[in-house]
Amino acid sequence: MNYPSRVKLVDVGPRDGLQNEKQTVPAAVKIELVHRLQAAGLKEIEVTSFVSPKWVPQMADNVEVMAGVTRQSGVRYSVLTPNLKGFEAALACQPDEIVVFGAASEAFSQKNINCSIAESIERFAPVVAAARAAGINVRGAMSCTVGCPYEGDIAPERVGMLARLMADIGVQRVDVADTIGAGTPLRVQRAIEATLAHFDIDHISGHFHDTYGQALSNTLAALQMGVWNFQSSVAGLGGCPYAKGATGNVATEDVVYLLHGMGIETGIDLDKLIDAGQFISDFLQRPTNSRVGKAVLNKRCA
Repeated sequence: MNYPSRVKLVDVGPRDGLQNEKQTVPAAVKIELVHRLQAAGLKEIEVTSFVSPKWVPQMADNVEVMAGVTRQSGVRYSVLTPNLKGFEAALACQPDEIVVFGAASEAFSQKNINCSIAESIERFAPVVAAARAAGINVRGAMSCTVGCPYEGDIAPERVGMLARLMADIGVQRVDVADTIGAGTPLRVQRAIEATLAHFDIDHISGHFHDTYGQALSNTLAALQMGVWNFQSSVAGLGGCPYAKGATGNVATEDVVYLLHGMGIETGIDLDKLIDAGQFISDFLQRPTNSRVGKAVLNKRCA
């Protein structure tokens, strides 16, 4: 296997990981988490989202969080922007990248953002155009690429269609996301193959949830295809409010341990990353969801 020699990870914990928490997470805690992640060596961090606080109250402090982060040179700070209003609010905070999102499932699109896939792309087109005009990078999150809580298995052709629509409006790179964590390696590879018809391997990333314990297997399957960009969440934070039973994103700590064990460089200090995971887990008053984090913390105690 010709695995990539280096992998870049996007930690989505501050945004995707925390957005569904019932308890309020103060801006100061989110800012500290971002600072700890970049101190651990993360070069891409999904910080917050500019959505209506009516729908996602946890992200209502987006401006405060973006203003409070002490930015490091060489680190990319991204934000989710679901519409033009959200983008215009985000613009003042000078993100390096915005994220728009679409689903490969019609049912999920309707449940998530109350519109069809085609309508969602029409909604995002002016957002992408405005971002590109402002010199801001654009990433497209493609959800439910292998399975949907409402439709079941998703055909690779649906993923290819969504990737084509994303490319047509100017999205620069896309995430192949297993939103409900039901994917297995061959299914993930087929979704990536469908995406490769519209984006090259350097502009495709893997985003895997661990609901069925397949996230690391799916990461390995993507690595075998040459994918070298992945999203993960410190301490395995996160889930999906529109996917009943879906647990968190794969833990960044676990992905880093896998990669380092394969001799693949990440530029990340695993011990500092585990400390960051413990920091947010302590605040949330629950154990980390990272198996590597638990193992190392137990070893330290011993």
